[in-house]
Amino acid sequence: MTKTELEIRFILPLDEVLLEHKVDAVHKAREAFVLEFLRQGDISAGRAARLLNISRWDLSELMYEAGISPFDDSITAETLDAEAKSALKDFDVLNH
Repeated sequence: MTKTELEIRFILPLDEVLLEHKVDAVHKAREAFVLEFLRQGDISAGRAARLLNISRWDLSELMYEAGISPFDDSITAETLDAEAKSALKDFDVLNH
C-alpha cells in the first residue's frame, strides 16, 4: 500500500492576541479534517484514532460530539438480519 501524505496550508492574518490560541486552533482544524474523512468512510475509526494520537474511547466521544455514527448506516435491515442469522447458525454449530 502506497503511503500518501496531504498537507493543507492557508494564511490568516492574525494579531498578537489571536496567536495565543494558534496551537488550539491548529489542533481543532486537524481534528475536524480527520473526522470528516471518517464521516465520509475514507478512513477507519482505528486509523482516525492513530492520526489524532488518541484512544478509540476518546475517538468515540469525538464522533458522538460530531454526530458521526459508529455504525454503518448504509447496511439494510435485511442484510443485518441475514448476518445475524448466519452468525447464530455458526454459533450453534460450534456449540454442538
